[in-house]
Amino acid sequence: MMDFSKSVEDLPCPEDDGATAHLLGARLAAVSLQASNSPQSNSPQSNSPDSNSSMVSLWSLRGLSVVYCYPKTGRAGVAMPAGWDAIPGARGCTPQSCSYRDHYKDIMDLGARVYGLSTQTSDYQQELVDRLGLPFSLLSDSDMKLSIAMNFPSFEISGMTLLRRFTLVIEDGEIKAVHYPVFPSTSDPLWVIDYLRNKRE
Repeated sequence: MMDFSKSVEDLPCPEDDGATAHLLGARLAAVSLQASNSPQSNSPQSNSPDSNSSMVSLWSLRGLSVVYCYPKTGRAGVAMPAGWDAIPGARGCTPQSCSYRDHYKDIMDLGARVYGLSTQTSDYQQELVDRLGLPFSLLSDSDMKLSIAMNFPSFEISGMTLLRRFTLVIEDGEIKAVHYPVFPSTSDPLWVIDYLRNKRE
């Protein structure tokens, strides 16, 4: 049985094709997203406007938000689409979420909340939150409203439209930094921490 929480060696490295260049400095579109429920009630989201709601409006949140966008997490016993590992940057979504879980307090201490975002349904994401014990919510853009409005980079496979892997640092609704391409996926929180620390200096 494949363990999706572990990284795989010898994966193809994605290249910066400029697909996120238009996002830096852009304001988030006024689209609300369905959020999974985090099992930890003391998460920083408890101090945000969306704490008592299953909908999150990234464009209206005050302060710093880190949003890591990813293609698709796997489930034990369920095969990924054929050719998945050959797509640069596709593999590594579960290890990325685990890495954010492990570095969550560091990011929180730097004044930022964390969200994951994908085109999976909220029910699909909730299973991952519960299984991994994520202390933050995952946001579902299953209808692609935000992705289309912001022209997020995506790809097609097996009849699915999936986001490429990239991370946004948002302040008061404006994208202040973009991490793309992200490789390996587990290094992403460290990039965020470095950015936030430098921002403070």
